Amino acid sequence: MEVFFYGLFMDEAILRKNGVNPANPRKGHLNNYTLKIGNRASLIPCENEKAYGIVMEVDDEEAVQLYAEKSVADYIPEKVKVVINAGEELSATCYNLPLELLTGTNESYARSLYELARKLDFPEAYLEKINQFIP
Repeated sequence: MEVFFYGLFMDEAILRKNGVNPANPRKGHLNNYTLKIGNRASLIPCENEKAYGIVMEVDDEEAVQLYAEKSVADYIPEKVKVVINAGEELSATCYNLPLELLTGTNESYARSLYELARKLDFPEAYLEKINQFIP
């Protein structure tokens, strides 16, 4: 299955450490979503915004096991259209935390996500958005 990752799971090494063997990673974005960081990250529908991430092929069972882990068990899968390359769209699953469960702050997570997004060469405006979650 194609999964769109937008948080620290964009790091293939973290996925492998969690028993996931991703394939075919591609940078992309979701239109009309924005990133929010509380204790963890989530994407929230928001008109005229873009959320960047990596879409990867992941075994269905591995994805289920990944999101069964206690810290991400509240994330819900939803179907999304990921824009890759020069406007090409593909269908993928994106796991999001419901807005009412998005609480707290996590400076360490935000810093790690900023560094990963910078390493992945995401747009400067998106890096600034992540930076706003770092006090």
